[in-house]
Amino acid sequence: MADAVSTTTISDGLHRAVIQFTNLSDGTGESAVTKVDVSSLAAKSDGTACSGVTIEKIAHSITGFTQVQLLWGATVDTIAIALAESTNGHMDFCDFGGLVNTSGAGKTGDIKLTTLGAAANDTYVIVLNLLKHY
Repeated sequence: MADAVSTTTISDGLHRAVIQFTNLSDGTGESAVTKVDVSSLAAKSDGTACSGVTIEKIAHSITGFTQVQLLWGATVDTIAIALAESTNGHMDFCDFGGLVNTSGAGKTGDIKLTTLGAAANDTYVIVLNLLKHY
């Protein structure tokens, strides 16, 4: 069996996207799963594709899981932020321009997710407010 996961795009406009992720774990967990594929986000009216995002805000509820990591996709993924075990919160990074992609070689612009310490019935709900780049 596998974790029961979902990704819901709440909004996807010209400048911003809001995306929600959920997981009800059977203990399997997730490893570097692409959650935000920037190429699948809405393009500009002239057809220019989204090439990356900045994380402006995160709302999360984690039950269980030792850690949930959001990763910048690259040849070697880079941790954007790690969300702690059994926490709830709202983080706003807008005052300093958001969390920018710090990955190096092979940078994709995508956001991936890894869970650590998964056990049966661990859950997360994560909502990302993203600023889109073209």
